[in-house]
Order: sequence, then structure tokens, then C-alpha cells
Amino acid sequence: MLYYLFEYINKAYNPPGFDVFKFLTFRSALSAITALFISFYFGPKIIRYLQKHQIGEAKKIDGPKSHWSKAGTPTMGGLIILISVIVPVLMWGDIVSIYIILILAGTLWLGAVGFLDDYLKVIKKLPNGLIARYKLLGQVIIGLAVALTIYFAPQFDGINTLTTLPFFKDFNLDFGLFYIPIVVFIITATSNAVNLTDGLDGLSIGLTMIVMIALAVLAYVTGNIRYSDYLNIIYLAGSGELTVFIAAVVGAALGFLWFNSYPAQVFMGDTGSLALGGAFGIISVLIKKELLIPILGAVFFMETLSVIIQRVYFKYTKKKYGEGKRVFLMAPIHHHFEKLGWQEPKIVTRFYIIGIIFAIIALASFKIR
Repeated sequence: MLYYLFEYINKAYNPPGFDVFKFLTFRSALSAITALFISFYFGPKIIRYLQKHQIGEAKKIDGPKSHWSKAGTPTMGGLIILISVIVPVLMWGDIVSIYIILILAGTLWLGAVGFLDDYLKVIKKLPNGLIARYKLLGQVIIGLAVALTIYFAPQFDGINTLTTLPFFKDFNLDFGLFYIPIVVFIITATSNAVNLTDGLDGLSIGLTMIVMIALAVLAYVTGNIRYSDYLNIIYLAGSGELTVFIAAVVGAALGFLWFNSYPAQVFMGDTGSLALGGAFGIISVLIKKELLIPILGAVFFMETLSVIIQRVYFKYTKKKYGEGKRVFLMAPIHHHFEKLGWQEPKIVTRFYIIGIIFAIIALASFKIR
């Protein structure tokens, strides 16, 4: 909202210095700073509220024994993240932009799905929370909404089903008729991947911050005709506005990490993880960088793959030998390393390093072509 106010003042009265608000980089910086301060201000208040009403993590019998002491830690902290993201975007973003509308709608929708799941688990004491098929339905609905909007919106005419192919110059892949189901799959997969990764203090939020910093660069160059032409990638007019949203996520993530770092004072719960994972997928889809997801989100991809491998192999060996066997000591893979004796902060730090390495590779893929 302030973006429009300052834009009006600048056009009507042209006071010195006010033209700075038209610059995307300046508004993105303001968005990140605003998100950080909101997170620091509301974080303790929300944590105290959750503690007062005993909205805490339940004891996970099937999880590592070292995590049993975490039972009772306030959860649903994703509310801190959502507030810290939405408010700065409304303040500093162009809220009539189709990119901002889609990313805000998607993030809020998946945040609501996650909130309902947390509410049923923590407050209503339903062990499994929201039934899996209903959670999947919620993810599919927003996936369809995003896919159909891009497919039919005039802003994407001629490029609606295209995507940039990493490491290949002068070549874009056309998903064609498969575009809509692919987008639905991507958004569902990324939201679940971040959710699966959210098992150690600070792990998921830190990795999200790393991914978002890289996405901010990609969104900015995709929306800049000169940079996109230089890098020979699809130019999307107005997509740079997503950097305001991404900057807010980075600021909110940094603020939330203050409370979520080991030992965590609060967990994000599905409220935060589904929203952040969905945002990752939606942004990648909007800027036509879908094929970068396994590289950019390599740790999320690895965590998800470990769960799939574990389940498939267990079912296969149980069917063949009558007794299920496991590839990993425990899945997702961060628990495997815990079982090996690695301390939680060491796992988180090393996963951060892996995340940074792959984020650099993802960015370098546009130059090494």
C-alpha cells in the first residue's frame, strides 16, 4: 500500500529522493527489513501465546529418542513467518501484479491447509491431523489454480507452457499438454519436500532462506529485459516484482531462525513448511525455472528421495522375504545421520553447506551454457 502512496506523491509533487521507491531493489530491501522487524516483534508474542495455551509438539514415538525431550515445544510458529511475509509485501509490493497475486494466494492457501493440519493434531489431538487425501486435495487445488492462470492469462501468451532448460543455450522445453499436471505435481512435491525436511532445529527454515536468495536473483534477471537477453533466458515482464515477496521471505526466515535455531524455542509446523515449500514451487513455475528445482532445492530433493527409497524398499522386501528391510537407519535422511551419532547442529550446518553449493550451481547454470 505504501508503494502506491509514495508513487502518487512522487508523480504529483516530485519531492527530492522520492523516486527511489520506484526501484525494485530498494523496495525489496525495505521488504526484507520490514519482515525481519515484524518477525522479531511478533515472534516472542506468538511464542508466549502458544506456550500459554499449551500448543506444543507432541511426543513422536516413532522418531529419534533424542527428540523426545522436544515434546511440548510450541508449534504452529509458521504464523510468525506468514505475518512477516504478507505484511511487507502488501506494504512495498505491486499488489495488482499477477505474479504477486498468485504467489500471495498460493502461500496463504497452503498456509491455511498446514494450519488446519496443525490445529487438528495439536489442539484437537488427532494423531494424524488432516487426512492425507484432504491435504493432497488442498495442494492440488492451488496447483490447478496457478497452472490454469498461467496457461490462459494473456501475460503468458506464447510462453505459457515453456520452461528454461538449464545448461543448454538457445533451447526452451515446451511441456505442451502436460503443462498443467506438471505444475500441479511441482507445487505438491515442493510443499511436501519442505515439510519432510522440517525435522531438525533450524534446518528447513535455513535451507529455505538459501533457496530464496538464489530465487531472488533469478526472478530479478528474468524480469529485466537486458539481463534476460544477455543470459538468453525467457523474459517475463513484471516478474521482477516477485523479488519483493522473496525478500520478505528471506527477512522472515532470518527472523524465525532466531527462535528456531538449536535448541528451538518454536517449530514452524505444517503452517510454515507447506506454505514455504509451496512458495518455492510457485515462484519456480512463475519464472519458468521448474527444471532447476532438483538442483536449487537439492537438499529438499534428497530428503524426499530418501523417504521414497525407504518406503519402496521396505514394502518390496516385506513382500518378497516376509520381513521389511531398510536402506537408511531412519528416514528422512537427516534422521539417518542422527542415528549414526552426528549431533543435530552439525547435520544442520553441513546440510546448509550442501544447499549453498547447489544454489551456486543453479545460478551458474545460466552462464555455463
